[in-house]
Amino acid sequence: MAKNPASPAAPDGGRIVSSQHLVSPKSPELSEFEYGMIVAWHAFARWMLRCMNATGIKDMAAIDVLVLHHVAHRDSDKRLADICFVLNVEDTHVVSYSLRKLAGLGLVQSKKQGKEAFFGVTERGREICLAYRDVRESCLMPGFTGSAEDNAQLGELARLLRTLSGRYDQAARAASTSVL
Repeated sequence: MAKNPASPAAPDGGRIVSSQHLVSPKSPELSEFEYGMIVAWHAFARWMLRCMNATGIKDMAAIDVLVLHHVAHRDSDKRLADICFVLNVEDTHVVSYSLRKLAGLGLVQSKKQGKEAFFGVTERGREICLAYRDVRESCLMPGFTGSAEDNAQLGELARLLRTLSGRYDQAARAASTSVL
């Protein structure tokens, strides 16, 4: 039986993938990228929760941290639909639940404007976001050089991730209408 070129046991040193059976000969690197995303997402989610715990806020999910920071972004009130859109969350119930949880913790508040609810960060929420920033600066940022070259690489990676997210979104739409 021939070895798949994407197998970790391949003579070329192998690729690190989570699902060898999904590796496409068209782009084995995509499977490496997907594994990297899996590992990075879980590390990032773990980081967000531990960082938030260090501010004194416990029992939050990653989506709660993301929603809090986005609501605090630019100190402007936001509608549920806008929060979902920016965070690329399809299920509004997930974000709605998170907003209720954050409101219960006194970190966000809602205001009615006409028929719509707008969400803003409270003073306590702002304080927690700034405390999170302080923990981030002291624990995460020492691992970065801040050099122009490193920052350019991070910027390019961010652009690539946005491009790939569009491809995955398009593929998700196509898959939702496909029947095998």
